[in-house]
Amino acid sequence: MVTIAINHGTVVDTREKKCRKLHVGLEGSRVAVLSETPLQGERVIDASGCYVSPGFIDVHGHIDGELYPAELSACQGVTTTVGGNCGYSPADLELFFRTQEEQGFPIHQAMLVGHGTPLREAVGATDRYKKADARQIARMVSMAEEAMEQGACGVSFGLDYVPGCAIEEVEALADAAARYGRICPVHTRLLTEGDLYSLFEVIKVAEQTGVHMLISHFVYQYCEGLVEQALHMVDRARGKGLSIHIDSGMYTNWSTYFDTATFDHENICINHWRWEQMVVATGQYKGRVMDEELFFYMKKHCPHEALIFFEGKEEEVYQCLVKDYAVPSSDTGSYGRGEGHPQIAGTFPRYLRKMVREEKLLSVEEAVYKATFLPARLFGLDRKGCLEPGMDADLVVFSMEEVCDRSDYPHLGMPDAKPVGIPYVIVDGVCVVEDGQYQDTRTGKVIRERGDRWQRSF
Repeated sequence: MVTIAINHGTVVDTREKKCRKLHVGLEGSRVAVLSETPLQGERVIDASGCYVSPGFIDVHGHIDGELYPAELSACQGVTTTVGGNCGYSPADLELFFRTQEEQGFPIHQAMLVGHGTPLREAVGATDRYKKADARQIARMVSMAEEAMEQGACGVSFGLDYVPGCAIEEVEALADAAARYGRICPVHTRLLTEGDLYSLFEVIKVAEQTGVHMLISHFVYQYCEGLVEQALHMVDRARGKGLSIHIDSGMYTNWSTYFDTATFDHENICINHWRWEQMVVATGQYKGRVMDEELFFYMKKHCPHEALIFFEGKEEEVYQCLVKDYAVPSSDTGSYGRGEGHPQIAGTFPRYLRKMVREEKLLSVEEAVYKATFLPARLFGLDRKGCLEPGMDADLVVFSMEEVCDRSDYPHLGMPDAKPVGIPYVIVDGVCVVEDGQYQDTRTGKVIRERGDRWQRSF
């Protein structure tokens, strides 16, 4: 008898990209058996009419130890999140790891070390419009190496937020990540609308250093007619043997904070953005469509609130996610209840609904592979991403006919409305979502990266 038996479901074999009618047995925190006959267990889940999949791995999030966004991710089927993206991570990763290990967490967490915070900030390169000097760069490299020794899975960049950063900074840190066999997720610069140099420069970094690069929320960076050209650049770089992947969410409308360089007034003018393209995502003005007076007031008095910027076409999302080197991501953040961007609660259900059921651009097997096995290999998560005996007991049970996102933009609905069609989510052998309801568990683990990933995994 196993601890949990999941009977009568359709199991997605992500290694072979096939589906089979099988019964899954979990023993503690591991997958114990896949059986052609129903299993007995201390707990039995009837998965009739549903798919049984490895838990989804969200490669681009900003949860970083916060409970409410972790709850929203779990309800989407996410069992592992990668934090510290866009150049922002906890200042003391060792303290973060220890605290999370002691407290437990709803889902598993891997962490990157951020170029902007803590690295640039710690060495005194606090002016986002000025480059760091050679001494500061050397110190950042040393700190990044220490963070990777502690278990950081790579170095992240938010170049859009430090427009004065010299490419030498990026190359030095990318080279360190390459030497450790770790990954570099990069939020590229937003120079001007129609610009592709920002993509060229990070491809050049990958070429110079040999680092494995993950270009963050690709459709946010290159929508408005740029996707086709941008993807062609990535295709060409990969054709030359460069290790580059992309991640992308299910929305073209992106969000960030008032106090970032992105929403500096000069940048708004350069890009000819219109006030009506912006909606306040958080705080007392949540849901307000922007106007000039409100913008300058909030920029001064509410700098830590978030804005959503509306642009792009939905078809551009599909162009990105059909690529065999693309993985889905949420860009979820730490917002209060009722606030934020619908991606925080709707990304992965929307991915299944749109890409598989409605648009029929991916098969169930392909879609699940891109949300599980592929990101597991990218981040060296050797016991995650597929359902086989001995693998981690991180699973999601979903109905392809019913799965649906319900979250919406704050001026139209509830950004954190939870999805339907995902009745069970299991993290480390324990149900974190049961009958569609969050169970407030703490079985998620800290994932400390060790060793040279690229020699042993992907």
